[in-house]
Amino acid sequence: MKKQKIYGGHFDIPSKKEEIILLNQKVNSSNFWENQKSAEQTLKELNSIKSIVEPLDNLKSNVETSLELLEIVETLEELNQLENEIKEYNEEYEKLSLLLLLNGPYDKNDCILEIHSGAGGTEACDWANMLLRMYTRYCEKHGFKVIVLDMQDGEEAGIKSCSLEIKGENAYGYLKNEKGVHRLVRLSPFDSNNRRHTSFASVEVTPKIDNTINIDINEKDLKIDVYRSSGKGGQGVNTTDSAVRITHLPTKIVVTCQNERSQIQNKETAVNVLKSKLIVLEEEKRKNQLNDIKGEVSNIEFGSQIRSYVLHPYSMIKDHRTNTETSNTSKVLDGDIDIFIEDNLKRGK
Repeated sequence: MKKQKIYGGHFDIPSKKEEIILLNQKVNSSNFWENQKSAEQTLKELNSIKSIVEPLDNLKSNVETSLELLEIVETLEELNQLENEIKEYNEEYEKLSLLLLLNGPYDKNDCILEIHSGAGGTEACDWANMLLRMYTRYCEKHGFKVIVLDMQDGEEAGIKSCSLEIKGENAYGYLKNEKGVHRLVRLSPFDSNNRRHTSFASVEVTPKIDNTINIDINEKDLKIDVYRSSGKGGQGVNTTDSAVRITHLPTKIVVTCQNERSQIQNKETAVNVLKSKLIVLEEEKRKNQLNDIKGEVSNIEFGSQIRSYVLHPYSMIKDHRTNTETSNTSKVLDGDIDIFIEDNLKRGK
């Protein structure tokens, strides 16, 4: 059985076609919609596989046709036209190759992205806010929906922390390698002497796990705090203690939610996020591969960064894992981080 080799991995097209047939049979069964949630998950899985298999089949057919035409081409104009078509096929192949790298157990899931300001005081809070804008713009460009679960404002500017739910196909797969410490070097807008400052912020990315999965959480292990929402959430959001913070005492995991006006809804959302974190943590322990999903625990300070954003004395953004770099800092900070995401996917981490 012939397999397509993509960036060192394999995609078994014949077996995927067999999987499509089996899923189609399931979809066409008379009792398919008896369990709506299961049915929706099956349709999502079917469409996900078809979104790769069908374009690959079309690409293969187009390339074979072009190769046949290449043998009978007679004019320079025809040859140039074929060259342009082949260039388009190469671009399409690169896009499909990237999709094939999203083969982790949670890559297709939605995710929770958290940003925490680190060393640097007001500077760090402003930097965390810049990262929030960067990721929000990235999600907008890729059609992901962003829901703010929690936002803690900085004392003078920016944010101390935020928690975002990002919904969309392969959201976790694309963003998982963004977890780590991000370092900014610039002339400070908060320094009257206009000196250069270095700031840090950390990013954590957790896959959103289906909340129908059973996981026992002992109520005695939870410390639940309620407080008044500090963010902008419409009329009434700041008048009641609706925000919820849950601390899982055995693991010290903390989750917060204040996007809903109801304390009950915020608690339910926070518990689901906690479940996702606990499931991932449990799987990490069982597989003894802690760094595969969670990443190494690092202090939010110099020497632990995964990426540096230097705005002064020169303009350069560099990813220290892949050595990918660009001098177009404004474009990156406006959400164009695909070059870093793609190169980290290709390195297979």
